[in-house]
Amino acid sequence: MAKDKRSFLQRLTGSISIADDDEMFGTVETAESQAPALAGDPEEGELSVDVYERPGEIVIQAMVAGVRPEDLEINIGREMVTIRGSRETAREVASDNYFHRELYWGAFSRTILLPAEVEAEDAEASERHGLLTIHIPKIDKGRTAKLKVKSM
Repeated sequence: MAKDKRSFLQRLTGSISIADDDEMFGTVETAESQAPALAGDPEEGELSVDVYERPGEIVIQAMVAGVRPEDLEINIGREMVTIRGSRETAREVASDNYFHRELYWGAFSRTILLPAEVEAEDAEASERHGLLTIHIPKIDKGRTAKLKVKSM
């Protein structure tokens, strides 16, 4: 007679542990494990952002301290914004000499889906003290224009 290795709670509720689940159904693949690795592509960090809405615009803010404005690339579409850049570190300290490392150095990017359609051509970006702020006007769908008919 085989001994039941489940805990009392598992036997009572009929649940199984994650290890038992892997044995019964095989390993679970996540989207990351299924995605093929791109050869030669350096790993990018994800930029942290705040996105909020005002009556006529959408505002995106991100901390980009240590990045020169000319090293930032911002692509704006009608419903999406992508921010890319790279933060380079001075290699004055050997990796073995660090006790603790939290700062991210290297390439980063972030794609943000916008809650409304925007006028990409009228967007403005500024940076002050390491804070990138992007103002993007929303499309005014209620706006109408009068058209005059010309006589030929």
